[in-house]
Amino acid sequence: MPKKKALPPAVTFDKELFKRSVVYNVRTLYRKTMDEASPQQVFQAVSYAIKDAIIGHWMDTQQEYEKQDPKMVYYLSMEFLMGRALGNNIINLMAMKPVSEALTELGLDLNVIEDQEPDAALGNGGLGRLAACFLDSLATLGYAAYGCGIRYRFGMFKQEIRNGFQEEVPDNWLDTNNPFELRRPEYAKEVKFGGDTYIRVDEAGREHYAQKNYLSVQAIPYDLPIIGYGSGIVNTLRIWDAQPMEFFLLDSSEQQDYQKAKEQEHLARSIVEVLYPNDNHYAGKELRLKQQYFFISASVQEAVAKYMRTHDDITKFHEKVTFQLNDTHPTVAIAELMRILMDELHLTWDQAILITGKSCAYTNHTIMSEALEKWPIELFSRILPRLYQIIEEINRRFIARIEQQYPGNQEKIRTMAIVYDGQVRMANLAIAVGYSVNGVARLHTEIIKNRELKDFYELMPEKFNNKTNGITQRRFLLHGNQLLADWITSHIGDDWITNLPKINKIKLYADDEKARQEFMNIKYKNKLRLAEYILKANGVVVDPRSIFDVQVKRMHEYKRQLMNILHVMYLYNELKEKPDMDFYPRTFIFGGKAAAAYQNAKLTIKLINAVGEAVNDDPVVDGRLKVIFIEDYRVSNAEMIFAAADVSEQISTASKEASGTGNMKFMLNGALTIGTMDGANVEIVEEVGEEHAFIFGACSDEIIHLEKYGGYNPMEVFNNDADIRKVLMQLINGTYSPGDTELFRTIYNSLLNTISTNKADAYFVLKDFKAYAEAQREVEAAYRDEKRWAHSAIMNIACSGKFSSDRTIEDYVSEIWQLDRVVMPKKQDTV
Repeated sequence: MPKKKALPPAVTFDKELFKRSVVYNVRTLYRKTMDEASPQQVFQAVSYAIKDAIIGHWMDTQQEYEKQDPKMVYYLSMEFLMGRALGNNIINLMAMKPVSEALTELGLDLNVIEDQEPDAALGNGGLGRLAACFLDSLATLGYAAYGCGIRYRFGMFKQEIRNGFQEEVPDNWLDTNNPFELRRPEYAKEVKFGGDTYIRVDEAGREHYAQKNYLSVQAIPYDLPIIGYGSGIVNTLRIWDAQPMEFFLLDSSEQQDYQKAKEQEHLARSIVEVLYPNDNHYAGKELRLKQQYFFISASVQEAVAKYMRTHDDITKFHEKVTFQLNDTHPTVAIAELMRILMDELHLTWDQAILITGKSCAYTNHTIMSEALEKWPIELFSRILPRLYQIIEEINRRFIARIEQQYPGNQEKIRTMAIVYDGQVRMANLAIAVGYSVNGVARLHTEIIKNRELKDFYELMPEKFNNKTNGITQRRFLLHGNQLLADWITSHIGDDWITNLPKINKIKLYADDEKARQEFMNIKYKNKLRLAEYILKANGVVVDPRSIFDVQVKRMHEYKRQLMNILHVMYLYNELKEKPDMDFYPRTFIFGGKAAAAYQNAKLTIKLINAVGEAVNDDPVVDGRLKVIFIEDYRVSNAEMIFAAADVSEQISTASKEASGTGNMKFMLNGALTIGTMDGANVEIVEEVGEEHAFIFGACSDEIIHLEKYGGYNPMEVFNNDADIRKVLMQLINGTYSPGDTELFRTIYNSLLNTISTNKADAYFVLKDFKAYAEAQREVEAAYRDEKRWAHSAIMNIACSGKFSSDRTIEDYVSEIWQLDRVVMPKKQDTV
């Protein structure tokens, strides 16, 4: 067995001092003894004790940054899907063993304590989880960084399943206090909305733009520590809360003052209430724009102010600061930085646009053109009048460049203009001004270069690059699957924790019979754990010896959860028709939230639950087929799900998924992929080999060709395939909706377009269905051969090294940001 090589601990951990700290916190916070304290109170006490261990390193990090003056990246994102903080902080402090021992000596169980912590409701999907992984990697690798976002009070929503339907309820994650956050009112910023712009003249006779008659709120930062594993670095996630600038005085007789204060109070409350408010109406769109500008203005103001506190030449700002715009939501940062440089620091247009262009980089996260944000001119100019003026001028100059490059080509202007056809197009703004545009998987980047953003790429190819996404192995293996992590470390050492490509050494054990059996035993224990969770949450008994086939991700038609559940219906029909058929037990597990206004996605959740209700208790099936929908999918239950999965469903329509990161998390935990050649699946298959995955369906080129030229008619599939026809007819004959044959009519119509004006089967579910069913038969055959399955599972783990967010961040650093690594001086603190 190789000798384990560990990094020097970031903290010399004094167990006795920690235990006294926990007892002291319970006493002083709650006036209770340990025996009297509730589980939530114990969690708070333990968290504050860990926070004490963090604070010194946090302060040391900031002092070292001031001393070394490194270039800093501000990662601007509407979402940060952080998950629970306590366990992750303990791991990155390299204190898991002593903390667990100390708590055991106090008669406490760390797992029980961790379960008291709500997931921070600061994000929803892959965009937010990627941002969280990036922050972890930046701190671990020793790079100066801030994450900047919003302190949502209720998150997107907490998902409850009632009668099979998704219900959205507030996620009151802050009700029990967040022990790791620090309120920093000394860095509060004023953010202005609406009003009028005017030109004022200063004492030197210079003209400057200013605002009047505006409504404003105060942005208050809350800082959360981001601990690097073994690096001694503690970076900061800064999330902004809002409060009114003015408070109404009870003795005031001015109705105008009262009204303004009430408006500010309402604005402040609404801005930070929820993530992604419903924007299928005008008021929702207005609130989204205000949210985006709120956190961007506060973050950019503070970034400039922080720079100016230690530098006196603003023209060199880009040498010390870079903003990474995580999708189109933060792209208003470009106009806001221009405003600050010109209106507050009095630079010329040419100076400001040069600095801004060298300071802002943009990540494109979607191929779906409807997801590239566009704002009505009327709305944008009313809410952000000064920024609209700036964008209009950027647009005028950019169009002049297009006309110079392509004289008389109106089509180029139509596709590339920033302001066009009554809209402000935010992606176009980011590409036109910023210095970098990156995709998030190689296929995705090629598609945006050759199709979606082709005109931009032809004009400025030097800006475009690929940065394939990654995940942090510390969260999704070291913390989420401790049994597997310990097994890997016992065989190859622990270098993989900070250098994931080192995990390829585990390949040596893919052909070792004893190691394969050990792996399968670990997988079985993780499946038992998930089965217990499902029994408690869903009231359904699942067989841990069945194939756990898992699709957990945001609900969207292009991700094709619908194809998955239609296939389950197809299998159910087979079992009903041939009860004695040879059928390996399968448990199909789904999870994910649908946007509140996305009716087809919400109806798919209902269908999944309706099929589960029919299948799970059918005596003919006899437990061989189960369907489970995990309520309120989030990071904390995701860790458990990834660890237990046998099969990773990555079945998006080819060319639609930008990257995906769930595919990487499943791979890291030894699940085999069934999927299309889409997003990062392409690179996963390249790394592990097609023999260790189950690939099916139309390729991206074929899908793009069919979308452009036609040639696919789903009705032909319906007419020519009796099995598919039977499944689809069950959507409208009451099989899964007794007494309401119309319940799933919308889904039926979306596939066959019987009455809709929309394109039939826009995501090619029926086209790929039979290929998917055949791939599923291959999954069953492979799983029956335990030796082959274990070999492939271990090979997936061994080949996952490329997909660490550490590698992705190093790519950003060397090819976009040009950061310098900060090395903390050797110092050992005692908790």
